[in-house]
Amino acid sequence: MIKRTWLPVTPEVSLPLLTAEGASAGPVFVVTAGVHGDEYEGVRTIFDFFEDLDTASLSGTILAVPVVNPPAHRAVQRTSPVDGANLARVFPGSPDGTLSERIAHVIASDVISRADFYLDLHSGGVRFAMPSMAGYAALDPRGRAAAEAFGAPVIWGHPVIEPGRTVSVAHARGIPFLYCEAWGAGRIAPGDLRMMRRGISNLLRHLGMTPGRPEIPMAPRRLSGVGNTDAGLTATADGFLLLDVALLDRVETGQRLGRLVDLHGQLIETYHAPCRGTIALTHEMPIVAKGDTLFLLADEE
Repeated sequence: MIKRTWLPVTPEVSLPLLTAEGASAGPVFVVTAGVHGDEYEGVRTIFDFFEDLDTASLSGTILAVPVVNPPAHRAVQRTSPVDGANLARVFPGSPDGTLSERIAHVIASDVISRADFYLDLHSGGVRFAMPSMAGYAALDPRGRAAAEAFGAPVIWGHPVIEPGRTVSVAHARGIPFLYCEAWGAGRIAPGDLRMMRRGISNLLRHLGMTPGRPEIPMAPRRLSGVGNTDAGLTATADGFLLLDVALLDRVETGQRLGRLVDLHGQLIETYHAPCRGTIALTHEMPIVAKGDTLFLLADEE
């Protein structure tokens, strides 16, 4: 049975909740999307998955919030138009705080806390590009096993789970988790949609909630590192970005990554790799504002 209900946050804002009850008892699998308002792959994945879900073959319960951040979703922007907050930095939130803090509190206390396994679906959004990947806590073997089962072309193990995230709530509670990234650019790439759909199905099989074995199309590339997108190379001025590298390129220390130019095409500043690594994020939108993250590097196993 599938139920479609609402989670109230304030009198004006509620969050959509989808609940699928299986035919037999089993784990609680929680999946969320739309924490950032300009990310759509996860939203579409949840809609499609529930449309095709056969609860007769399901053991346990699936809880899904396809749009965690309705104000940012409606505004088609990464951060909240109400309080300016990045929702992915304010968890576990507060019942008496700003709207973003209240949303975080409801998701943390009423949704993530119920999980036996948690999955958060993200992408590069409108401005950034990210690898099509699954990320996990490197020190949790349950997360590593789930990432291997997910079937993404890239998996990324993080030795540190930084505060403020949805997954940091799960991590603090001892709940195994994954987060998923997709290329982004404001569009839903068919390959990323297939990856996320397959990934959810694979996780349900991995958890014993549905019959069968995970379908893994290829051995993944394995990245490692903290992966804080706020700690990458940033612009110190406004300008137009000229990229010299692409996502998942391997680069050497000092290699030129890109240049920022003005409206005459004249050089403002040049960006070089601070160390050897793999390009794990690029600012795909050519228009850059001072302070924007432009590049993030990761290690590769």
